[in-house]
Amino acid sequence: MSSGHLTLNGRLASLAGVSPHTTALDWLRARGLTGAKEGCGEGECGACAVLVARPGLETPTEWVALSSCLMPTVALDGEEVVTVEGLGAPGQLHPVQRELAGRGGTQCGYCTPGFVCSMAAEYYRPGRGSSSVASDQQSPYAAAPVGPNGFDLDALGGNLCRCTGYRPIRDAAFALGPPEANDALGRRLHEPPPLPTPTRAAAHGAEFARPASLAEALALWADYPEAVVVAGCTDWGVEVNLRGARAAFVIAVDRLPELRELHVTEDSIDIGTALTLTEVERVLHGQVPLLDRLMPQFASRLVRNAATLGGNLATASPIGDAAPALLALGATVVVGSQAGRREVALERFFTGYRESALRRGDLILSVRIPRPVAEVADFVKVSKRRIDDISSIAVAFAVDIDDEHIRRVRIGLGGVSATPIRALATEEQLIGRRWSRETVAAAADVLATEGTPLDDHRASAAYRRAVLRQALLRLHATTVVPQHPAQTQYIGVTP
Repeated sequence: MSSGHLTLNGRLASLAGVSPHTTALDWLRARGLTGAKEGCGEGECGACAVLVARPGLETPTEWVALSSCLMPTVALDGEEVVTVEGLGAPGQLHPVQRELAGRGGTQCGYCTPGFVCSMAAEYYRPGRGSSSVASDQQSPYAAAPVGPNGFDLDALGGNLCRCTGYRPIRDAAFALGPPEANDALGRRLHEPPPLPTPTRAAAHGAEFARPASLAEALALWADYPEAVVVAGCTDWGVEVNLRGARAAFVIAVDRLPELRELHVTEDSIDIGTALTLTEVERVLHGQVPLLDRLMPQFASRLVRNAATLGGNLATASPIGDAAPALLALGATVVVGSQAGRREVALERFFTGYRESALRRGDLILSVRIPRPVAEVADFVKVSKRRIDDISSIAVAFAVDIDDEHIRRVRIGLGGVSATPIRALATEEQLIGRRWSRETVAAAADVLATEGTPLDDHRASAAYRRAVLRQALLRLHATTVVPQHPAQTQYIGVTP
């Protein structure tokens, strides 16, 4: 087990005596690194962003922007962290800092360091600087512009302050060239990433453990059944910050190799539940149309860089974004404990409000999506803010059409019941019928009656029912049905 160190701005820093409930943000600020700020305490504003070296998909290492307000400091044991102070200094600004300052995007200073770190992560994204694309090209992962330098503005989706206006910030992002050959952080991408560090730390009446293997994690979970299990900590971190939650024991499973595998076979796609949403998004891009529609609406890039499918499902929230999409995909969850493994259909996984089929000692090991996946797909999320907000209602569609007839259909709903549900009555209304305006209009009327939506501060029940009806009508109106189905695939398009 590690004695507790991390590399901070190129220097070794001890974690001895740090409480498992001390966030990385508080720890950094106590050390005098006050560039990172707390704006919201729940990962929604981006003021606390820092860079962390993580295993890459295209290079051995990548610099990933994360919200330091959500991460327990001890969870960074063995990692490499760079704050805004480590990027540049007065008289020797980092290219991101120089462009922001020169183009008037520096803002009041409170949120600027977070912008700098998120922009730096995109600045160093492998392949970003080597491509030249039109400035109005859409991001491969989100409906955000990509600059002529390949800079994807979706990287700033979680940095919410706009007090100078967004144009100078965008101008600065689009002016960045590729990292220079002697850029130390750029060279770091081509070296091996930090290895996962097994950790056991205790301080201030609490204990934190990052086991070395799945077997060890399951044994700890069995020995400490009241422990809290975390991966990206985007949910538990909020509980700690805003509600003062404390756990006597925290078990981190985010770096377990057994939970960080993704397998695509002829029959299924198995997604390890410690893979971040960004990793899933990038690896599967284009292979699962419904996930391509879901991911840009799932929080922000800062959150997706840490959050996992396992964590999102384990909360059993009726308004979790992943559940409706995975219900529509016919997904199952593979659950494991010391007693063995079992597979649970997602539609039977949610047993009540914030309750699931997980038993004591169970961990969600993977999410399994059967193949082939539907080509006609859409994910409709209605919230008060487009990015990084809780949904008022979410609807996911997965439809297979053959010879203009509906061969298979699954519809997942969130925000209309105590649990995420399938719209079974609507599916029955559609299956086997012609994909026509008349069929869809009749089914939309049925969809508007599904679930038991409530009036609350996010939306009224009547509004939620209206959204349900309109979502299906929109899917039909924006779906291109080819004249020769044997030669052309069906494609769901967004206006």
